Amino acid sequence: MATIYQVSELAGVSLSTVSRVLNENDYVSKKTKQKVLDAMKQLGYQPNSIARSLASNCSNSVGVLVSELDGPFFGEMMSAIEAQLRAAGKHVIITPGHSEEDKEKNGLEFLISRNCDAIIAHVEAVTDDYLVELNKGKTPIFLISRYVEQMKENCISLDNVMGGYLATKHLLDLGHRDITYIAGPLFKPDAADRLTGHKKALNEYNIHFDEQSLYVGDFKETGGYNGLKHFFENKKQFTAIVCANDEMASGVMKCAREHNFELPKDLAIIGFDNVHFTSYLYPTLTTIDNPVEQMGKMAANLVLRDIYKQNRADIEHIFSPNLMMRDSTPRSN
Repeated sequence: MATIYQVSELAGVSLSTVSRVLNENDYVSKKTKQKVLDAMKQLGYQPNSIARSLASNCSNSVGVLVSELDGPFFGEMMSAIEAQLRAAGKHVIITPGHSEEDKEKNGLEFLISRNCDAIIAHVEAVTDDYLVELNKGKTPIFLISRYVEQMKENCISLDNVMGGYLATKHLLDLGHRDITYIAGPLFKPDAADRLTGHKKALNEYNIHFDEQSLYVGDFKETGGYNGLKHFFENKKQFTAIVCANDEMASGVMKCAREHNFELPKDLAIIGFDNVHFTSYLYPTLTTIDNPVEQMGKMAANLVLRDIYKQNRADIEHIFSPNLMMRDSTPRSN
């Protein structure tokens, strides 16, 4: 099987010139390009991505690390990133980190070993210091849904404190005062920030944050179901509940109906993320819009601009959340 090195020798050009031909670079004369093409034909050479990578030191692939491969949130994120990169002629290699430090590190190291030109990472367990140090290596790291001050130019994130604030303020504005909160795992920066926003809204209304009104869930339906069950078992009195994501809010709805609650009359519920199923729940779910699709596209554009030097529109690094009012938050009696 012919190699790229044989093509280079037969055509009498450098490896970088062969690379430019393989990657359809305009900075090659027609005469030189034809010499390379003739050599490839004579040798029966079939170019592939590995050869392009060896010749150009560019694999045209981007690593993507996400916490999970399932669920509507990560599905939208991965789809947006992949579509934007594919439209620019790039490929993605995806691996999960499962929100565990060792697995996130293993995933990042795997993507680096695959000679990815850059990595877009949704990581929750590794430290800021680790990410900053890793970014000093040969493979640039871009973060999505996380803000690290020392890497702020490589971050695409959401103002989660504002999101948590908007969710609780909405209920307070409706007249609710007995509000419980189901958080995501608090080692995750977005979960901790959303809880901070919740406390900020309570403080504005001079309402003391009661630890008994907090349940730490898992960002899955089970977290919402078990959280509401926990409040029932502890005979907690409340008229409204804030969930740190929509999947937990759907779990709350299921548990509430099993306890013969009439929704939304007996309990106001608000979620976070505005994933696609929220407008199909009954009642439709009031939630905080987390523009993960736009953030995924923006992360891809950031890579295309900084790594591949493609012209891209202005990069928005921090997105603002918005309240999506639906039927699950009626006015308190």
